[in-house]
Amino acid sequence: MVVNVISSLQTIVTATTHDNDKQRSMTSNEILGLSSLRRRFASLAVSCIHREYPNKIAHVLMSDADIQAPHNLTPAFFGCFDWHSAVHGHWLLARLGRIDKNLTYECRQALRKSLTKEKLQDEVRYLSCEQRQTFERPYGLAWVLQLVMELDEWTQEEIESSEEILEWRENIRSLELLVVNRLSSWLPKLSYPIRSGEHSQTAFALGLSLDYARRVNNSIFAQLIEQNSLRFFFSDKLYPFTYEPSGEDFLSAGLAEADLMRRVMTKNNYEFLQWFNEFLPFANLSSSLEPPSILDPTDPKLIHLVGLCLSRAWMLEGIIQALPENTEYRNQLYELHRRNAQAGLTAIDESHYEGGHWLGTFAVYLITQRGIN
Repeated sequence: MVVNVISSLQTIVTATTHDNDKQRSMTSNEILGLSSLRRRFASLAVSCIHREYPNKIAHVLMSDADIQAPHNLTPAFFGCFDWHSAVHGHWLLARLGRIDKNLTYECRQALRKSLTKEKLQDEVRYLSCEQRQTFERPYGLAWVLQLVMELDEWTQEEIESSEEILEWRENIRSLELLVVNRLSSWLPKLSYPIRSGEHSQTAFALGLSLDYARRVNNSIFAQLIEQNSLRFFFSDKLYPFTYEPSGEDFLSAGLAEADLMRRVMTKNNYEFLQWFNEFLPFANLSSSLEPPSILDPTDPKLIHLVGLCLSRAWMLEGIIQALPENTEYRNQLYELHRRNAQAGLTAIDESHYEGGHWLGTFAVYLITQRGIN
């Protein structure tokens, strides 16, 4: 399966991010290759969102009564090894179920088991505990908002059997409100951005959250994210990309910051270009952005580097959209995007649950251009 992905990917990368953004019609081989990848990653998510074990829970115990199985603690999002992977596994299925009619039936079958009113109310109760105020903040909470955004868009597009999707959208509204309130309360109190390459990173979560806020027309939340993004990052210059990556990164702190800032400055692209040229001058373009070596795909931390390739690829793609056409800088970034995309997609191996439980989401976010569309 992995070998087959290589040839599929070469056509997909060319078709989805074409030189100078001049989109062309996809060939039949490219359509088949893209369809194959989507089905593969949908199957990966279906196989794991209700798989309870192995499971790593970030669980604060208040009493002996809190010693329970994952499906009792968080009955909607208990699979996929951990809570945030379960959330974004559901996002993957909502995304593909919405945009690929060949996958809609199986995706909806899996989603309807989780997105019930009762189960999502139990999620709210779990997160509402006073001692769980930092639970999955900000990474997992941002993926909740991405799931909400996908369902919101789906309700606008689905004609047949739309009542069920509307019901899911309503069922998750209380959890959505809790997440928005929690991030809104936390963000102004965050004195400094967290620049890690893992779940605690600030920039990546803000990018996902800003996309959501704009989609649902929550201008207050969007403005809060924009203001704090500028507070954190506007004065950054000469980012030291030579210090990346760390050995267990699945996100680039530098590229996530740039990808966030191109969103924040979307109304004034000239301002973003000025900022980006000082943040990462062409002369400073680092070889450290080449795909990293992944020596042990069975190690649950070292496999993070596959996710790094995928997230770098979509972040570079977003940044490229904002750069002038027909420039050497843009071409160099495009090549880095292409090489990281190919390295990441070809390294996904569903036989290793260490990566299989979450990498499908990163792959789908990339190949469906969610951060751009």
